[in-house]
Amino acid sequence: MGLVMPDFGLLFWMVLSFSLLMWLLAKFAWKPILKALSAREASIEKALQSAELAKNEMVKLQAGNEKLLKETMLEREKIIKEARELKNSIVSEAKNQAVIEANKVLDETKAAITRERAEAVNEMKSVISSFSIEIAEKILKEHLSDSKNQKDLVNNYLENIKLN
Repeated sequence: MGLVMPDFGLLFWMVLSFSLLMWLLAKFAWKPILKALSAREASIEKALQSAELAKNEMVKLQAGNEKLLKETMLEREKIIKEARELKNSIVSEAKNQAVIEANKVLDETKAAITRERAEAVNEMKSVISSFSIEIAEKILKEHLSDSKNQKDLVNNYLENIKLN
């Protein structure tokens, strides 16, 4: 029963040793412990504030990155659009140049064909006229070989001449 109902002496010594322990702790340990706890609390608070600032900074950086990404995408689209327009203009210009060159070659070819046709016609005329002259010459030689035919031909021409 001694544990359930402590003696006065045991109780006295327990209170005295507890008080002495409390006084020693208060005198030597509580201030450094409280100081260390305050320092620890301050460092934790500072770390939490730094973490909050870092979090806010990360949010700002993410927003900045998203904005920069959007600007980059817009710039990329703009460059692609300009490149397409440039490509289309170059292709169109090349087509126009090709059409101009084709028309020029076609015109030159037509002119060459016309010149060659005219030369061929002129050559044909000269050949035909020389053949005609040769044929006429042979016919006249054969037809006018005797003097009676010659006189008849001259008289025929003289009768057909109209004098004004």
